Amino acid sequence: MANYSKSSSVNIFDMEEEDYDTVLAKDIEFEGNVELKKPLMIKGIFSGEIISESALSIEDGAVVKADVKVDSLVIKGSLKGNVVANTVIRLFSTGKLIGDVTAPEVVLDSGCYFTGNCRMTKEISSE
Repeated sequence: MANYSKSSSVNIFDMEEEDYDTVLAKDIEFEGNVELKKPLMIKGIFSGEIISESALSIEDGAVVKADVKVDSLVIKGSLKGNVVANTVIRLFSTGKLIGDVTAPEVVLDSGCYFTGNCRMTKEISSE
């Protein structure tokens, strides 16, 4: 099981469904604002706002219309909204993102769809 405490780094790419405290299943449609301290996986439909101190995974087939502020984000489904992540955003080849993103690291897999502005906040050496 993945470790997701604030004192240790989360590798969201290694997390399995059982590592998530909350999973919105494929048959769930939810509207509202959500604030979390633990990982969230969305497989269904969500609209509103998501704020999390941990990881968010939008699975293949999921549809999310929300502004998102999280520690890390994986998108395999569809997200329409602006995103701020503290560590990383990864858009998989099946993922679709319409909105602006801000994060230290942004990974766009070949075949994904992204339209919006990208602001990377990672400091790099000019050497």
